[in-house]
Amino acid sequence: MKIALIGYGKMGKMIEQVAIQRGHEIVCIIDVDNQQDYDSDKFRSADVAIEFTAPAVAFSNYQRAWEQGVKVVSGSTGWCEQHGDEVRRACTEGGKTLFWASNFSVGVAIFSAVNRYLAKIMNGFKDYDVSITETHHIHKLDAPSGTAITLANEIISGLDRKTSWQLNNENDNTTCSFDKQILPITSIREGEIAGIHSVDYNSEADRITITHDAHSRVGFALGAVLAAEYTLTHSGLLTTSDLFKF
Repeated sequence: MKIALIGYGKMGKMIEQVAIQRGHEIVCIIDVDNQQDYDSDKFRSADVAIEFTAPAVAFSNYQRAWEQGVKVVSGSTGWCEQHGDEVRRACTEGGKTLFWASNFSVGVAIFSAVNRYLAKIMNGFKDYDVSITETHHIHKLDAPSGTAITLANEIISGLDRKTSWQLNNENDNTTCSFDKQILPITSIREGEIAGIHSVDYNSEADRITITHDAHSRVGFALGAVLAAEYTLTHSGLLTTSDLFKF
């Protein structure tokens, strides 16, 4: 498969390594200093573009890739609130393809399935209140993380007593006082942490916590390449629930 990379930071370089190891060819790398290469034969030759950039430019990157007839796999977060409806229309009515995930880690996909199942169980145990804590490196621009938002929405879908989520004080690991119907998310930024997500159910009697702790970016890179392999033969608006059937 021919792959273009959009964004050539730490994740882009890791994806390049994993893709080559899996027998794929990197035909084009676009970064901040060569935006003109969108309009090039080497970019148009790509079967799929894998995009990991920043919230402010992600949607524009999708549009520029689509203009060249290239499908997109993206792990950029923070753009959904402003451009989510436009992306859905482009993929459902406009014939474009985007595989988007807040987190491409296979481990996180498993963690997410456990989170959904646990929420359904805990719906019957109202003495437990639930919260989420996510910790990432200091370079991450958005808070809460896209993965934390996904986990929160999954909990809200399975837990009748929660109707929405709200960001706690960033870099404050204490839980603020919220309406009982609100699910608090605490975001912490420190060091070079790849990503830790914990879902905590707490009662007067005991506590139940599930945690995913990423050791490195390798798992995210592998998941992104697996998503590109899936996107090669699929179209529309795709997610990890399409890739991982559990």
